[in-house]
Amino acid sequence: MSEPIKVLIIDDHDMVRRGLHAYLDVEEGIEVVGEVADGAEAAAAAKRLEPDVILMDLMMEKMGGIEATRAVIEGSPNVKVIVLTSFYDDEKIFPALEAGATSYLLKTASAEEIVEAVRKAYRGDSVIDAKVAGKMINRLHHKTAKHEELTSREREVLVLIGKGKTNAEIAEELFIGIKTVKTHVSNILSKLDVSDRTQAAIYAHQHHLV
Repeated sequence: MSEPIKVLIIDDHDMVRRGLHAYLDVEEGIEVVGEVADGAEAAAAAKRLEPDVILMDLMMEKMGGIEATRAVIEGSPNVKVIVLTSFYDDEKIFPALEAGATSYLLKTASAEEIVEAVRKAYRGDSVIDAKVAGKMINRLHHKTAKHEELTSREREVLVLIGKGKTNAEIAEELFIGIKTVKTHVSNILSKLDVSDRTQAAIYAHQHHLV
């Protein structure tokens, strides 16, 4: 018989912890190894109890679930963190996933759905609530192009870079100092996340700015 999936529950509501514990403990192949009521204790508990999967609440008093997830992953990188929360606004979803959570469920999920998420997380699969997935798709579709972050002057400089102009030529055309041009170029490279002006010029052409 294979080892059970070890689960740690982190939630500051006693009734939530008890309910999850009671349901998961009767599931074949799953063992609840502990409960934690404070996100600040999450990393230490993960180290001590060595769970395979953590069910992580987000809104807790001393330390929120996002910070707790980050701390857990830093100390126990193999642990799979499933966010289990009532909140699904952008300010919670994306920071939680960036912190290392592999799944994001709402507390409206059924007990069966939570069990299935635990099993899938253990296998390395992600489970994302439909409402959360919708927000992720919406953000992907509306992701702002990097050049949208440029100021109007920086965009003018980028266009001239795309046309092959030197810093001196750009300074002359825009009636600004060479030092100012260099500052704009440096900002452009940083905002576009490119390493040199050649890549910036390629970017300008790829995005039809020239």
